[in-house]
Amino acid sequence: MLKHSTRRWLAGLGVAGAFVAASATPASAAPPSLAEDLDLYANNVIVAPGGTEKWLTLFSLTTERQPGDYTITVDRSKVDGFADVESSAENCTESGAILNCKVEDQDDDGSYLGLVSLVVRAKTDAKPDQKGELRFTVTPDDKSGPVSYSSTVEIGEGVDLTTNELLELEGAPGSTLKAPLQVTNRGEVPAKDAVLYVVGADGLQPSKRYENCEYTEGLLHDFAFACRFDATIDTNAGFRLDDSFGFTVPADSWAPSAFGGFATWFTPADWDEYRSQAELPAKLGPNGTEGELKLEPVANRRSQQTDVNPWDNSTWIDLQVTGDQRADVAARGATVTGDVGATVGLTVGYVNNGPAAVNTGGSESPWVGTTVTLPKGVTAVRAPQNCFDSDDDEWQPGKPGARVYRCFVDGSIRKGEEVDYEFQVRIDQAGKHAGEVMLRTGHEETEIKDLNPANDIAEILVNAANGGNGGDGGNGGGQGGDDGGLPVTGQSTGLIAGLGALLLAVGVGGYLVAKRRRTRFVA
Repeated sequence: MLKHSTRRWLAGLGVAGAFVAASATPASAAPPSLAEDLDLYANNVIVAPGGTEKWLTLFSLTTERQPGDYTITVDRSKVDGFADVESSAENCTESGAILNCKVEDQDDDGSYLGLVSLVVRAKTDAKPDQKGELRFTVTPDDKSGPVSYSSTVEIGEGVDLTTNELLELEGAPGSTLKAPLQVTNRGEVPAKDAVLYVVGADGLQPSKRYENCEYTEGLLHDFAFACRFDATIDTNAGFRLDDSFGFTVPADSWAPSAFGGFATWFTPADWDEYRSQAELPAKLGPNGTEGELKLEPVANRRSQQTDVNPWDNSTWIDLQVTGDQRADVAARGATVTGDVGATVGLTVGYVNNGPAAVNTGGSESPWVGTTVTLPKGVTAVRAPQNCFDSDDDEWQPGKPGARVYRCFVDGSIRKGEEVDYEFQVRIDQAGKHAGEVMLRTGHEETEIKDLNPANDIAEILVNAANGGNGGDGGNGGGQGGDDGGLPVTGQSTGLIAGLGALLLAVGVGGYLVAKRRRTRFVA
């Protein structure tokens, strides 16, 4: 069972991931015709005789409209000899190798639309390297189609990689901890080569960067990397990473706290499949330069291989950070002056006075949310894309016209770094008008006090004079613009998708998710 700190880390990741997805959603656009921009996508799968079933889903990536009533024809003739491809939906009928599915109009909620999902299993007499295409044809009733897409079903040689379910680590900020991650082949044939994918929160920084590993920085977790091993793992043989591998707890970690992550082993073919479905780039980032991370080498083998039981390939890494180190985040208000009718800049936010970093994803360190209450007498004509109208049932990033906004940023905020939210407000009434910036330090379920809660609220003052159209004024500055004052840390929504798919892969919800979508955060 997951510890309380682990559940909180996952919950915080889910909330922030939903925010990121909402931030990436375009505001509004003219609805395209189905024929012009249905934008189909279906994942490829590789399966093995006796191995687990996998899901193959056809998606429409167009979120601006639903296609109404439509018929989907799936031609299975090129895979029928070696794979069973089925749908359990009541709206699908079979005629030989052809599967026909009728889907009626659905309410447009702006979300990613799964058109049809199929279960794929290898037939018992299937042979490695057999491969064929599934052909999807979508015909809408509005006569704007048909539109087609193909995906690949392939038979691999079945292996069974396994690993330990849990690796528990403990250390103070600045310490380096050995992490003896290991893998065993429980299958009936040797596993040729392997890929280790590690993704985690800010506190799990790799202590070395190796030549056979590629690294990138993520959004809510500050690292992810994949290491390729040219090694054969024989039947019932177990191997671990060499003893140079470990994690270094950042010196500015909030303490005490806990950080979590996953380490998952893939066959090379399963890694390619997973990376495509999780929308990870072809290369995560640059390779390291600090030597080669090794496994013990053994004999060779040739065919593409797939894991027959992917549910036992992942290790949950639980790092407990010891010590006593927190941070003080201070709200930053603003004072602006302008004439009635003028539109002025209004930049607010907060600063991290340290010493610890915030927004790191640790269970006890705060994820800082900002509530901006604009003064009466002004109207927001432009809002940052990472701010939402707090009164909306359906949150829309950067929506103008609200009085109270909830704002967030992604990525770790280190000591001395500032977060800016840049608004443009129109002055509607003469006089002095007051609002406020209020910080919430903590997760939704538990408030976490910073070192000085007294400075978590700051005042917004607007001094409005009579007469004239005024002009641009205000405090300016910040990082604003359409970016909404994102901090200097990097971002990658693909890695969030990757971690979401990884959670599914280890049994939180399913095996893999075909992640090529845009979503909205609904409160």
